[in-house]
Amino acid sequence: MTTIRFRLAIAGALLVLGGCVTFPGGPSVMALPGSQMSFDQFRADDYTCRSYASQSIGGQDAQQAAVNSGVSSAVVGTAIGAVAGAAIGGSRGAGVGAGTGLLFGSAAGAGAADTSGRSLQHRYDTGYIQCMYAKGHKVPVAGQFTSSPRRAASPPPPPGTYAPPPGGSYAPPPAPGTYAPPPAGAHAPPPAPER
Repeated sequence: MTTIRFRLAIAGALLVLGGCVTFPGGPSVMALPGSQMSFDQFRADDYTCRSYASQSIGGQDAQQAAVNSGVSSAVVGTAIGAVAGAAIGGSRGAGVGAGTGLLFGSAAGAGAADTSGRSLQHRYDTGYIQCMYAKGHKVPVAGQFTSSPRRAASPPPPPGTYAPPPGGSYAPPPAPGTYAPPPAGAHAPPPAPER
């Protein structure tokens, strides 16, 4: 009997803590009045866009969705636990199973409530941002700077060869006695001009 009370106390604590998670009742993003717009126009557009965003998610708010999701998960967990407990241990097992199901259902419900609330809040914010932007107001946008891909450095030339210098300038000639013969069919350089 003590374990059932202990488990129910833990389940109740989880439900209470899960109820502490709150979501804003409006947009969680900032919008600023557009250029050349009065504050009164901004407030009117804000009201219109809040209504539009609320309609786009079916009229419920994120907090309401989170509570509904959490409670339904706890109820389902309790029912499954009671059925499993009754199947395993009869009427006494049903009570233990229900308590265990409530405990695990509450834990799962807290996660489901958070996910459900965040998803609904994101959809609300998206509708609100689209509406405010369409009305000419300044809204946050996610942006990323992309850097151009770096070219890999070319490997150094094999020993004994000379790479052309960068920028079109000429490197000093090799040391005397290390000149390679000109390739076959190469033209001789023009003679130096007379001074």
